[in-house]
Amino acid sequence: MTVDLGLLILTAASIGCIHTLLGPDHYVPFVAMGAARRWTMRKTLWVTSLCGLGHVAGSVAIGVVGIGLGLSLERLEWFEGLRGEWAAWLLTGLGLAYLAWGLKQAMRSRPHSHGHYHADGTFHRHEHGHRGPHLHPHVQFTPLANHPANRLAPVPAPARAAATITPWALFVVFILGPCEPLIPVLMYPAAQLSVSGTVAVVLAFGVATIATMLAAVYLGVRGVERLPLAAAQRYAHALAGAALSICGLGILFLGL
Repeated sequence: MTVDLGLLILTAASIGCIHTLLGPDHYVPFVAMGAARRWTMRKTLWVTSLCGLGHVAGSVAIGVVGIGLGLSLERLEWFEGLRGEWAAWLLTGLGLAYLAWGLKQAMRSRPHSHGHYHADGTFHRHEHGHRGPHLHPHVQFTPLANHPANRLAPVPAPARAAATITPWALFVVFILGPCEPLIPVLMYPAAQLSVSGTVAVVLAFGVATIATMLAAVYLGVRGVERLPLAAAQRYAHALAGAALSICGLGILFLGL
């Protein structure tokens, strides 16, 4: 039977777009984490691209190995389904851990006030939280430029660690996350002994998937920027963790 390579490439690209749009786990985590960690649009899209590339490459590698070993399509699809469960549980666990950390940060940053008397007998009250510098200005004094009150406090070690680990944790989750539609589409031209056709189909699927992820994340970030979320900023990390865990649970129990 003759393979219509053009139709096959168009099908692969269409499946890549639909597969991505129907799976909120392909874009919601990046929108949520970007908003919580105040990433720039450039960084958010870079992390999305990296995770999307790993997402597609993982399934391509398994498909190529499966073809080389002569494994049946059923076995490859079974293994992809198993990978999907692993990725969903990891995403859920990452989300719950980040939710707990976010709630802890929200409690620490809860503003409260202190009152005290000065040497001249005046009473002073000021409100502050426990994140960032604890500035305590006094109008009757002009602090020196190198006074500790005028220096930015160092970012706490847990916050620095979370900022570093989060993108790579998402990358690992997406490496394990399967592209279920890719295996059948990949196997079809391979069965016709068409190496160039296999490469073309994989590229079409991968480019369509990553481009759709980027477009969805871009629109999602722009949409979040328009929402009046200033009052909920203290809970941004907790909300991001909740979004990640909901995506993971949706994959596990709703088949998203």
